[in-house]
Amino acid sequence: MSLFKKLFGSKQKKEASATGADQRGKFMPEIKLPTDEKFTINFKKNGGKFLYCDSLAEIHDCFKNILSENNWSTQQVCCLDPKVNEIFKDSKFKNTNNCTNSTILLSPCENLVADNGAILISSNQIKESKLNDLPDNFIIFATTSQLVDTIGEGLRGIKNKNKNQIPTNITTIKHFNIKEENDFLTYGSSSKNLYLLLLEDL
Repeated sequence: MSLFKKLFGSKQKKEASATGADQRGKFMPEIKLPTDEKFTINFKKNGGKFLYCDSLAEIHDCFKNILSENNWSTQQVCCLDPKVNEIFKDSKFKNTNNCTNSTILLSPCENLVADNGAILISSNQIKESKLNDLPDNFIIFATTSQLVDTIGEGLRGIKNKNKNQIPTNITTIKHFNIKEENDFLTYGSSSKNLYLLLLEDL
């Protein structure tokens, strides 16, 4: 059973696991977490918000709810990916391929990186745009099969999938709290208010 299905399990189980962790000595080897669990912990630590879905119908419902709850229903959504455009076409959002004047970017990604809870993207998703030129609000559509342990694993996957023409503009987003942008620890990085719509496909 994946972590996403058991994430909100019983309180007793969570307390038991926490107690077990406390009983381990500080010199014991670190427990290796499953990839999905590690990603969830690090992604939420970075300030990201994700909605786990079993079906495309749930994805569409969550997408509409995100637009509604943030009062974005009348705002322009930039979507540069034809496949994602096709998936969300029935949601009837205000679609444009001009990201400069948009409130939201709706996009797929290359991978979800568990080690640091980052989203790996490339020119396949954002063309040659710099992160700073893209909207502050991201809605990323991804599947559980895109989870990888490390950035290196993700880069190898990009290379294998695109043997004829390796994409450019490969970058990661890992700061998902715009309020922290003035923090010196995130200096030089581009913070985004990011929602992840995660579809179970394994």
